[in-house]
Amino acid sequence: MGYLGIDVGGTKVALRLEADGQDPVESVFRWPQRAPSADADVAELRRHTDALLCRWRRPVTSVGVAMPATVNEAGRVSAWPGRPAWQGLDLRGAFGALFPGTAVRMADDGDLAALAEADAAGCRNVVYLGVGTGIGGGIVHDGRPFPGPAAGSCEIGHMTVDRFGPRCGCGRLGCLQALASGPATLGRAAGLVGRDVGFADLREAVAGRWPWAAAALRETCSALAAAVVSLAELAHPELVVIGGGFADGLPALVPEVAARAAELARPGGPRPVIRGAALGGLSSLYGALLLAREE
Repeated sequence: MGYLGIDVGGTKVALRLEADGQDPVESVFRWPQRAPSADADVAELRRHTDALLCRWRRPVTSVGVAMPATVNEAGRVSAWPGRPAWQGLDLRGAFGALFPGTAVRMADDGDLAALAEADAAGCRNVVYLGVGTGIGGGIVHDGRPFPGPAAGSCEIGHMTVDRFGPRCGCGRLGCLQALASGPATLGRAAGLVGRDVGFADLREAVAGRWPWAAAALRETCSALAAAVVSLAELAHPELVVIGGGFADGLPALVPEVAARAAELARPGGPRPVIRGAALGGLSSLYGALLLAREE
């Protein structure tokens, strides 16, 4: 018996197979740099899942998949700015073909990350923001995802935080994702320093307190803080968790968001604890495993 969790991201995919009393096996791969197509991506995913299953050598009971894409009632991708070639893909059919005869459950990556972090913290009311290639997020209210699977995912990355801000991949101006995602932050840093900036460059420059890096990160943290304060007014969470691969790699990010949120908070308004993800950049993956283990 085994449970497979898959966290499908716009840049990379993480997989983990586990069972009670057994050592887990894991794998992470990046999507190829060539121009993407959905068929090529699914074939690449098959190659890596097959390799992982060969290492496991045991039956797999069920699969949980964390997806950042918007999926319609028919199980097709209706939007995914991170990998637009997936639009129209029959997601249920594709994953069903990858794992014939095995139960496959799919849910929004932000919702699953929020559930995993709530489980890890022992909290029933949590807001989660995942900062990576895009921005995902989820709200857990009274132990359950809000608004719930029947009503769709909680698209925190597409909250408008600056109606005169940059255009998001969704077409709207000023979405949180357009201001505070990893690519948005790196693009802003490149504009300030006058050259391309990679994640390692930014991390080193933030640690070294270079002014251009501090300025680029400041805008990101201000946008995230505005979103956190607004969400706290609506959801009254006990805890706000900021995770995702980009945030996890920048230790200065969460404390600055917390400080800026404190400045923006309404006197007498909700002031939840704000901290980094207990599960690091793996919150969505562990949420996918919780989904796989559901009875």
